[in-house]
Amino acid sequence: MNNVSIIPYSPNYQPDFKRLNIQWIETYFRVEPHDLEQLDHPETYILPNNGQIFFAKVDEHIMGCVAMVNTSEPEGSVLSFELAKMAVAPEAQGKGVGRLLCRAAIDYACQLGVKTIWLESNRILTPALTMYASVGFREVPSVPTPYARADIRMEMSLL
Repeated sequence: MNNVSIIPYSPNYQPDFKRLNIQWIETYFRVEPHDLEQLDHPETYILPNNGQIFFAKVDEHIMGCVAMVNTSEPEGSVLSFELAKMAVAPEAQGKGVGRLLCRAAIDYACQLGVKTIWLESNRILTPALTMYASVGFREVPSVPTPYARADIRMEMSLL
């Protein structure tokens, strides 16, 4: 897809963040309480401690988004971020937008000195899992999660 620019979060994009994610989640699953916390209040649940949200903008339209959530232990020496809330508008899927967003998130983590990026997903989302693997994520054992839909955990080491 041509003319895609990756831009950081601004409060005026919060409705797009919510719209894209609700549309994506409802296509395959159901929206859960933790989704709404993050989508309605990214300033509280995503952006603190160097969290960030990136958007894929095509012309004047927001076509995708991804969040980076700091999940490091408060006093820990190892920085860990979750790649979360990735969503791409149906008309932009399969055109490299998700990969551009993923690369922007990874680059951001590298700039911060993050050691590990992890994500949770679902095995029915084969195109997404294939893309994650192609940029360096590998499946690891799952841990307890607030999401009923999450049945796979992937990590990437940036050491």
